[in-house]
Amino acid sequence: MSRQNADVDLKAQVVDIPDHPQPGVTFRDITPVLADPAALGACVDRLAAAARDLGVQRVIGAEARGFLLGPALARELDAGFILARKPGKLPRATVGVEYALEYGTDELQVHEDAFPPGTRVLVHDDLLATGGTARALCSLVERLGGEVVGCSFLAELAFLGGRAALEPHDVLSLIVYED
Repeated sequence: MSRQNADVDLKAQVVDIPDHPQPGVTFRDITPVLADPAALGACVDRLAAAARDLGVQRVIGAEARGFLLGPALARELDAGFILARKPGKLPRATVGVEYALEYGTDELQVHEDAFPPGTRVLVHDDLLATGGTARALCSLVERLGGEVVGCSFLAELAFLGGRAALEPHDVLSLIVYED
């Protein structure tokens, strides 16, 4: 990790937006973290340092926010990056999984040859809330015979219980909000 990135306080750069998208909800805006070169570097450096000993061969990220740091993280780990996209977005044969949202369901798909059986996969997204998206990614990896070696996030809303939803997988979050 570069000296410039070692002292970056990521949480201090996140902007809280009260009552967005609805009253009583505080939106955590990570765009200032991504806009600052030192903070962006610190995110990638810290996530990679935490996962370096896991033997990661692929990082998988969900459309679209898992694409923000996922490819850079994969590069730092000398791993490939797998796109998990909405239905109809990938050009070859796919495997999909539906998952629950607050008001309905959604689906993510990967190419059916995204990784060979036994591939060591790190699940990555920008935010861990209830764990639904990351749990769906874990399911896709395991369905194709991959091994989930961990889950990583820029931020976690711990009060929503997403970490428990991902058990038994190890979870790393750079920023944790308890309330």
